[in-house]
Amino acid sequence: YRHLRTLVERGYVAQEPQGDKYCLTLRLFHIGRGIADQTGFQVEARNIMPALRARVGQSVAIGQIEDGGVRIVDILRHRSDVEISSRPGALLDFHCTAQGKVALAFGPAALRQKLRRAPLRRWTAATIIDLDRLESEIDRVKKRGWAVAPGEILSGINALAAPIFDASGKLAGTIGIPGSIQHLASRPAPELVSAVLDAAADLSQRLGYMEAAAS
Repeated sequence: YRHLRTLVERGYVAQEPQGDKYCLTLRLFHIGRGIADQTGFQVEARNIMPALRARVGQSVAIGQIEDGGVRIVDILRHRSDVEISSRPGALLDFHCTAQGKVALAFGPAALRQKLRRAPLRRWTAATIIDLDRLESEIDRVKKRGWAVAPGEILSGINALAAPIFDASGKLAGTIGIPGSIQHLASRPAPELVSAVLDAAADLSQRLGYMEAAAS
């Protein structure tokens, strides 16, 4: 009974107005739907991640947007003498990571507004903490369709990321590749940009996105 009352208090179960019967609420349904959507996202992502890794010779990371940042939900590592990648479950800041900037550029406007409520953390000397400068950077990301963050969270390390859209045209997640500044410059080689954009477009299409219909 205590467990049942807790579920009622949390909004997952409701008691009928007349009688002692209880029923599940739509809140539980939405949680289940969210889990199913995430699972489908990851399944489709794993279909295209190997090809991107082979094309660029770097690890590939998939992220999904949360209130506090971009959560890395899957990684396909590239085995080499020096490996650069995040760990699954890591939460990336919006303002100083490539995947975070993609979320700000293509996600809900509320994400950008939220950044103005507290000072931005400076991770390195290259971290953008000036809001006006960050807004300009995000506008550039939206125009070109991809983002980088050279040395902004860790000196000498960069990442390149692009948006993934779902069937409704909303941002479903991000796909990115990390690398050292030597291999992934602040202005990445065109072939790397094309590879990441192609992978993002492929995954978006698998999720039902149609660019013409969305525009």
